Amino acid sequence: MDIGTIIGLVGALGLIVGSMAMGDGGIGPFVNAPSALIVFGGTVMTTMINQTLPNVLAALKSALNAFFIKLTPPEELVPVIIGLAQKARKEGLVSLEGEAIPDPFLARGVRLGVDGLSPEVVRATLTAELISLKERHQRGQKVFRFMAGTAPAMGMIGTLIGLVQMLLAMDDPSAIGPAMAVALLTTLYGAILAFVICNPIADKLENRTKDEVSQRMLAIVGVESILKGDNTMVIQSRLDAYLAPSVRSQDKE
Repeated sequence: MDIGTIIGLVGALGLIVGSMAMGDGGIGPFVNAPSALIVFGGTVMTTMINQTLPNVLAALKSALNAFFIKLTPPEELVPVIIGLAQKARKEGLVSLEGEAIPDPFLARGVRLGVDGLSPEVVRATLTAELISLKERHQRGQKVFRFMAGTAPAMGMIGTLIGLVQMLLAMDDPSAIGPAMAVALLTTLYGAILAFVICNPIADKLENRTKDEVSQRMLAIVGVESILKGDNTMVIQSRLDAYLAPSVRSQDKE
């Protein structure tokens, strides 16, 4: 679980709600159903126009990746690959069959090699799977980018609706207040949805994708080296390129 994301989101919303509550009227004046319908409902509906329903649902599901980390850290994956390479050189590639491997992607690559596929075929298979993963993730990011761009626009539409209602009610002072609330609160709701929720989630998902691509590229290089029977020192040097300098084996030494 990514504690930083949760703290940031809860903290940002808490600060906004807290500042509202500190006013004379409390939170009540900032709660307006028509404004919420225009911004939140309108953003969701326009997103469904822009994207297919399965893509929208998949994007909402992928938002969980912003809060939960499922990847094996690269610095923990490298020793696993080195251990597999040492065992394969000593006992043969078949000895890796049934080996407990913590990372599913790495395990899939090793299993393909044990089944007799060439290193080139295994690399091509895993690379195609990686490309497909990137495309799926980018579709989810695109949904949140669209929502981030649409929410302020829906807020502006709500503002115009509120202004029209206000102008029509100039002869009725009691109706001016609710119309003005719609005009102002839709802009507020749109800004919150765009800049507190959708944009940060889109950026976090993009960073998650980069981390996963890097980790899987490390696994692909590792599997290819294992299948080719490379020396463990050579494998270590190749894998160190995917690690931060502070955790590379030669830098530690």
